[in-house]
Amino acid sequence: MISYVTLGTRDLPRAKAFYDALLGEVGAQHYMETERFVLWGTKPGQPLLGIALPYDGKPASAGNGTMIALTCKDKAEVDRLYRKALELGGTDEGPAGARSANFYAGYWRDLDGNKLAFVYVG
Repeated sequence: MISYVTLGTRDLPRAKAFYDALLGEVGAQHYMETERFVLWGTKPGQPLLGIALPYDGKPASAGNGTMIALTCKDKAEVDRLYRKALELGGTDEGPAGARSANFYAGYWRDLDGNKLAFVYVG
């Protein structure tokens, strides 16, 4: 149902480098890129994640209560990607671990303060 999700950034080159390094870990590549935004994807027909300079020209800000959860193939991938996000300068919002019997997640914020999570359900 989701085609793509876009997160705002105040510094496109910095955010692009961050997400290139992070999303490259799961084989994501640039799907589309302009001087205002970049979209990454892993294969055609799957949801895309993007970063963008806001079109209204106002500074980007992280939404309070907004979070993007990215699916992982297993708990080890959650752990690896969560650590990579922090290594790249992201901040901790809840360490990777079990949240219930069938839900494992690591929560973090990117360089612009956007909240994301890597999750495994199973």
